[in-house]
Parts: sequence; C-alpha cells; structure tokens
Amino acid sequence: MKRILLGVTIAALAAIGVAHSASADALDDIKKAGKIRIAIDLGVPPYGMTDDKMQPAGSDVETAKALAKDWGLEFELVPTTGATRIPALQTGKADLVISTLSITPERAKVIDFSKGYAVLRTVIAAPKSVTVKSLADLDGKTVGTVRGTTHDTQLTREGPKGMKLVRFEDDATEGQAFLSGQVDIFSTAEMLVGQLDKKNPARQVEVKFVLDNFKLAVGVKKDETRLLEEVNKWVAARLKDGTLNAIYKKQFGTDLPDVILNQ
Repeated sequence: MKRILLGVTIAALAAIGVAHSASADALDDIKKAGKIRIAIDLGVPPYGMTDDKMQPAGSDVETAKALAKDWGLEFELVPTTGATRIPALQTGKADLVISTLSITPERAKVIDFSKGYAVLRTVIAAPKSVTVKSLADLDGKTVGTVRGTTHDTQLTREGPKGMKLVRFEDDATEGQAFLSGQVDIFSTAEMLVGQLDKKNPARQVEVKFVLDNFKLAVGVKKDETRLLEEVNKWVAARLKDGTLNAIYKKQFGTDLPDVILNQ
C-alpha cells in the first residue's frame, strides 16, 4: 500500500511540474534571468550606432535601455543586421527586437508586433545627375538595397521587371558600395542620405522619391502573449508621458507624428 501511495505522490508531483513548465513563458524566463536581451542593428544611425567612445548609441538603444530600466532588468544588447533581426527572435537569441523594425503583413505572419514607438521613411536615392522620379524609372537600372528590409520587400514586389536588385547585408555596406561607385541608385532610410552626402559631397547624393512611411514597433516572438501585453503597456505609458517623443526628438529634431502619438 505504501508503495502504491508513494507512486501516486510521485506521479502527482510530476504532473504539477509538467503543468508549471507548460505555463512558463518568455516573460517568466526574462524575469527569472533578471536581464532582457534586445536585438539592435548598430549600423543604422541615428536609430542604432556607436558613439565616439565606441559605445552603443541612438534612439533604438535609448528606447531599449529605458524599457529595461523600467522593468528593473539588466540590459543586454544583441548585435544584429536587417536580415537577422527576425531569426534572432525565432531562435531564442534575443527576447525582443528594437531595431528599425517596421510592421508589415509578411513579418506579422512569423512574429508579433507591439504598438508603434517611432517611424521610418524609406526612399530611393541617387546622385543629382541621375534622373529617377518613380518606380517605373528604375526599369533597366541596377538598384542597391539592404537584404531583409521593407524597402527590399517593396522593390521585389513592386519594382519593374527590368530592374536589377543588388542586395547588401547592412546599411553600412550599402553606403560604402554607393560611395565607391559600385551602385548609383539605392533604397535606404531617408535620414541616411544626408550622412552619405557629408562623407562624400562629390557624389552629390539626394533623395529622388519616397517609397513609404512605416511605423516602427518592438518585435516579439510569435504567441508570447504576456510579453507582448507588457511591451504594449510600456509603449503606451512612455508615449503618454513623453519619454519616447523625447528620445525621437533628440535624434531627429522633430516630434513623433500623430500616427504614433494618437494610437
């Protein structure tokens, strides 16, 4: 009888353990670890970059640090690129992505998004001597883009059949390819165009036309409902008290647009 009771007790304890494991999720794991791992691309200034002391800086870095501080957690930066942001979530390398990650239907199939915390405008840029005013004008042209970005997706989907896309792994590599004359026409985030012009004024780079305006959101692994809810609460609170607007204004000189502030 004692053996039977002991067996029942062990089985019951095992069942409790299994139930606890099943109920554990990413938010529990983060709290238990006491730190949060956030993937950020440091090659997209002023969203992500390194300062003159070679320390991580930029609006995405400040946003990530603010979230970690408010949650009472240690902040761990996980370096990433445009192409590796989503895989970093899917493979468990990062808990969140705060890295110029815009909301698209394609991405929403594989990860979840928070409320928007900032914006990004994507453009086609080229030297002043190059005449392109629309996607149709890219027919027969070679166009640089950054692999895995929204502008890569948009050009692949909407670009003319005669356009040749050359994909680079990150913005820094694409920028260098333009400055060295490897490509003349390229897609990028609007704020990077001025920086390239300062590096090499002789190239006379300028914005030719706008591709799109995108909400930037925090990326969360699919179906981590509790973690997503907490991130959304945090974004809403920091938009309300002006924290996220102050971070954006510090880097871009303007307030967040109404599409973000009035969510």
